[in-house]
Amino acid sequence: MKKIINTKNAPNPVGPYNQAVLHGNTLYCSGQIAINPATGELVMDSIEAETRQVMNNIKALLAAAGIGFEHVLKASVFVKDMNMYSRINAVYAEFFDEDTAPARELVEVANLPKFVNVEISVIAGL
Repeated sequence: MKKIINTKNAPNPVGPYNQAVLHGNTLYCSGQIAINPATGELVMDSIEAETRQVMNNIKALLAAAGIGFEHVLKASVFVKDMNMYSRINAVYAEFFDEDTAPARELVEVANLPKFVNVEISVIAGL
């Protein structure tokens, strides 16, 4: 049985999906972009600020399920420009302990929703 997880502390879905779905002991979080949930505005001041907002949105989804970043098993990172890799990675690393960091792929794509620079989704275990 699946349980829908939605929180006002992360951006509202902009389509026919939910912020996260819990199935058994696995949490599947939808891809997050840098929308500030308090204002509904994109945070695009810098790639660091954009990535930090994305990670904070993920943090809110994890918290809504009663867990934290230490429970993340897999992350999928989509970037518009691979040249931003090191700057995105530096902010991403602030949220994980290097010794227990999740599996991950980082893929350059042609475009992302709302023409942002980065989108990240995660899968976590309870």
